[in-house]
Amino acid sequence: MTRRRRSIALAATAVAIALGATACGGSSSTTGSGSPTKGGTLTVLDHADFDHLDPQRTYTTEGSSMDQEIVRTLTGWDETGSQPKLVGDLATDTGTPSNGDTVWTFHLRKGVVWQDGTPVTAQDVKYGVERTFSPDINGGPPYASQWLVGGSSYKGPYSGKELASIQTPDASTIVFHLGQPVADFNETTAMPGWSGVPKAHDTGATYDTHVWSDGPYMIKSYTKNKEVVLVKNTHWKQSTDPIRQQNVNEIDVKLGQDQSAIDQQIKSDAGAAQTSIMQWPIAGSDLTTISSDQSLKSRLYNIPAPGINYLAINTTRTKDLKVRQAIEYAIDKTTVRGAFGGSAYGDYASTMISPGIDGYKKFNLYSTNPAGDLTKAKALMKQVGNPKLTMSLAVENTPTLEHFGDAVKTSLGKIGITVNITPIDAANYFSNIDNVKNQYDLTWVDWIADWPNASTVLPVLFDGRQIAKLPQSNQDLAYLNDPAVNAQIDKIAKMTDVKQANAAYGALDEQIMKDAAVVPLMYMNFSELAGSKVGGVIPDPILAEPSLVHVYVKS
Repeated sequence: MTRRRRSIALAATAVAIALGATACGGSSSTTGSGSPTKGGTLTVLDHADFDHLDPQRTYTTEGSSMDQEIVRTLTGWDETGSQPKLVGDLATDTGTPSNGDTVWTFHLRKGVVWQDGTPVTAQDVKYGVERTFSPDINGGPPYASQWLVGGSSYKGPYSGKELASIQTPDASTIVFHLGQPVADFNETTAMPGWSGVPKAHDTGATYDTHVWSDGPYMIKSYTKNKEVVLVKNTHWKQSTDPIRQQNVNEIDVKLGQDQSAIDQQIKSDAGAAQTSIMQWPIAGSDLTTISSDQSLKSRLYNIPAPGINYLAINTTRTKDLKVRQAIEYAIDKTTVRGAFGGSAYGDYASTMISPGIDGYKKFNLYSTNPAGDLTKAKALMKQVGNPKLTMSLAVENTPTLEHFGDAVKTSLGKIGITVNITPIDAANYFSNIDNVKNQYDLTWVDWIADWPNASTVLPVLFDGRQIAKLPQSNQDLAYLNDPAVNAQIDKIAKMTDVKQANAAYGALDEQIMKDAAVVPLMYMNFSELAGSKVGGVIPDPILAEPSLVHVYVKS
């Protein structure tokens, strides 16, 4: 998932742009279409397990969306209006900055309790955030380690040490001291990592299956790769929660099913499928058929994602710039997009910052023909002596991604590069590729801005210094560590003029593309389907997921 510096006002603008492009499902897509009914079981059909549900490790849209049902964060997004609005969640408001945006103070709401009825305290939140720094709790966003004073050397709470830059002067007040001004710090605190964890219930690396709840639902059972059952947290109070509702009795997540089988099951709308919804996008083989079926329109959620589908080229393994440029020209994006479902999946991309995100600049350094330019690609390979390269390509082990792998293999075969496709279990895909021990020559990735600003795209994906800092959670899958790029990231971070910063991010995007470290493929749309008796679903433009925080089962 994913997601950089902007003012709240500009954040709203960017989200509005994103929303303006949104084509959402019909009757069940808003909370305003009738009163929610209480009771029943919502079934969620997922083709793979969550990478993580441990809030400090979650960094996928599916995991973050499910965590919204279980844990509360300092701030959150109220998405019931025409635009997402940042509000206090655990906190009473969106936080108070001081000392030039380097100190942020939050006060916790009264009456918020854990699933055993004990109060949620500022110390619980401090402990939760500190877990992020532990080598055993890897996978989450890098912002805490990037911004909190002392974060570069702190190793987490399991060593018995605390991080001094997180202060809790009393049980309901938490103060963060940052090493640099961060004007939108309160937007990152809407991410799961900024939630509390009660030390007494922390199970360390196994917390994924034991997440302690202060949200409307808690884990009843979790069988990895098979099923997660959530039931009502009887201690949760609607009066303390401005974001969520507790309408259904149970949320039953079925894991490990073929995506195409899920598509057909919910499309049929028979029996239990009527009260079911999917979290992963419709399979590429089904997308055109389902998205063009008018009878399904009211149950289809087509959410433009603020992000990018791309191919990362490992610059430490493919060091020759001309080879990487040849790959840029050789990839046939028409066949690549076909694997994901064709035009319904999204437009062809040429930049890493997507349209609708602050900082987007339209440019294309390589072939303007989406089918590629083999003549230029072959000419570049000839300049480097036509090496008969063999390259590894990491993809998820799903039919859609394996078809994608075949498309890349065919494209690069035309310029003398043999591609060996490595399918990786979808439930563990990002944990695998993010670990620097598991490097591939080519890696399929998608990235959704953590919030719609280039600061949550380029610094996260291309600050090469983060590779060493977060060896188990590396997001720089091109392994680009360009001193000029790193210096520009630092320079932009210090800019206080938002327009100037956004323009600089657009220029940085173009600078990065000159390194030919990534091949932008598509600006994504995520399409999911729900049964006819599922109501209250909100298309979430932040996560690009169907939000379940107001979901109900129609009687």
